[in-house]
Amino acid sequence: MSLPHMNRRTFLGDTGMGMTGMALTSLLFQNGELRATESGSGRHLAPRAKSVIWIFLIGGLSHLESFDPKPALNKYAGKSIDETPFADAVLNKDKINKVLLDPSKQKREIFKTLMPLQTGFKQYGESGLEISDWFPHMGSCADDLTLVRSMWTIDNNHGAQLTYHTGRKITEGAFPTVGSWVSYGLGSGNQNLPHYVVLGNPSADCCGAAWTHGSAYLGPEHAGVRMKVDAKQPLSFVRSADESLTPAEQQKMFGLLGKLNRQTGIQYPDDQYLQARIKSYELAFQMQSTVPEVMQFQEETQSVQNLYGLNDPVTKDFGEKCLAARRLTEQGVRFIQLFHGYRGNAGAWDSHRDIKRLHSQLAAQVDQPIAGLIKDMKLRGLLDETMVVIGSEFGRTPGAEYREGTSSVQGSGRDHHPHGFSVALAGGGIKGGHIHGATDELGFHAVEDRHYVTDLHATVLHQMGLDTTQLNYPGRQRLERDYGEVIHDILG
Repeated sequence: MSLPHMNRRTFLGDTGMGMTGMALTSLLFQNGELRATESGSGRHLAPRAKSVIWIFLIGGLSHLESFDPKPALNKYAGKSIDETPFADAVLNKDKINKVLLDPSKQKREIFKTLMPLQTGFKQYGESGLEISDWFPHMGSCADDLTLVRSMWTIDNNHGAQLTYHTGRKITEGAFPTVGSWVSYGLGSGNQNLPHYVVLGNPSADCCGAAWTHGSAYLGPEHAGVRMKVDAKQPLSFVRSADESLTPAEQQKMFGLLGKLNRQTGIQYPDDQYLQARIKSYELAFQMQSTVPEVMQFQEETQSVQNLYGLNDPVTKDFGEKCLAARRLTEQGVRFIQLFHGYRGNAGAWDSHRDIKRLHSQLAAQVDQPIAGLIKDMKLRGLLDETMVVIGSEFGRTPGAEYREGTSSVQGSGRDHHPHGFSVALAGGGIKGGHIHGATDELGFHAVEDRHYVTDLHATVLHQMGLDTTQLNYPGRQRLERDYGEVIHDILG
């Protein structure tokens, strides 16, 4: 069905205020027929992916003990960076300060005493990708993975969690996240679930909180909707407050509210918060049956449940989130954001001390579920159309962290590291068994095919059929850095 270009006010006026016209309008907006014209968005390219599963490890995963091994760390363990052949290139002050927006306030001490790798690495698959012994299940997916080893960011504190999702520094406030841009550009792929779903506790107040899955000026309808992996109560509002109401009675009540809401909506067509509220009430009713069905894992075979690690208390929690993500993609949800490592502060992956014990425990919680997700989707033919992204706000320092007056931080952990780190991707038209970019010999600086975090956003949007340079909002000016650049080398 095609429609001439018109704004929302004109269309509502032409179709009248009758329920037939309003129902048609609702369906057209859900299907993206009108919203794309109004927002100036919509698909610009042939899409390779229909959905994105965006996995975020809160606190800072060590790239050195996951996807970017550096043998030189073992060779020079215990020595200062000054004593290595790489000192001049690594410790160049201009190079170090260049990536930080405000180095005078954000510069942290450089810990020079090199720490050896805390785990081994193996080559996996026909591609021979080197992946940490802490991630053997992901290693078994090597031929489906691309490892981007040359990411960098602008904040060397945990505000980088927000930067990873919006491209902006935390002091700049709320900006649209990559998930909200997908929602804004494409609308919903279903009528019973949100465009954008969040599973797991997101970042804490220190590090962006709700802004890490927010939509800022794009409007509240494009923000991530948090869900629990609980068939009985996945959302606080999917059950009627009055449990004595039958579904039929509740439907009649919502029908009357819908009429009143739409009358008000026509009088105030530019009130985005009113429109979001109306849509949320309608969606909440539709979700009462759809969401619990998505979370009913007993429908899955035992072998599938085991694949995600639901039979093991170590992997069960995150395995359920990964399985829920797969089931949500099957229902047409465009963007599913999974958080791991919430603990009310910077995040569990923030291993300033005892990194060997802490990182190995955390890796055991996510390794099998993530690999199970990739394998399950591949077996079902879903991986070609679903892009999986695994990342963290930054990496960890090559040097061991020592701090005077802090007995718990004396060389057993690694500090924050924004200068070079890794992300892993699979599916959605991404090359398999591929390495892109590189850090230097010590894993300090991204030196080859360097990519700011919005390049990752641009690549995700590109695979979803969206040209980031054409995604704009009336009255808002985006910076060049906000747009990012597509990482074409990793596309199949």
